[in-house]
Amino acid sequence: QVQLVESGGGLVQAGGSLRLSCAASGRTLSRYSVGWFRQAPGKEREFVAGISWSGGSTVYEDSVKGRFTISRENAKNTVYLQMNSLKPEDTAAYYCSARGAFIAKDSREYDYWGQGTQVTVSS
Repeated sequence: QVQLVESGGGLVQAGGSLRLSCAASGRTLSRYSVGWFRQAPGKEREFVAGISWSGGSTVYEDSVKGRFTISRENAKNTVYLQMNSLKPEDTAAYYCSARGAFIAKDSREYDYWGQGTQVTVSS
C-alpha cells in the first residue's frame, strides 16, 4: 500500500514556474514508476510525464517536453515535477500516481493516486 500526497500547486502568470511535489508514505517508492497526470474541467485525464523507479528513464508528453522536468529523490520518497514557461493551457488539477512496473501513459495502468493539486496559469 502506498499513500501519495501532492503539493506545490497555485496561481501563476504565463511564463512563470512552479514545482510540484509528490510525497509517499506507507511504503518506499524506490521500486515504483511514477507518473504525473493532469485533468482540466470537462476534459479527460492526460498523461504529462513519467519516471522509472531508478530515475534513469523519463517520458514526456509532447505538449510539455522541453518545459517540464520530472525527477525523484528516493531517499526522501518524493517525486517532483518542475514546470517552467507555463501556459494558460497548462491549467488543470495535477495528480501523481505510482505503479510497480515500467512507465505507462495510460492512467488505467497505475495503482495508487494522490488527491491532486490545482495549477492555474493566467495570462
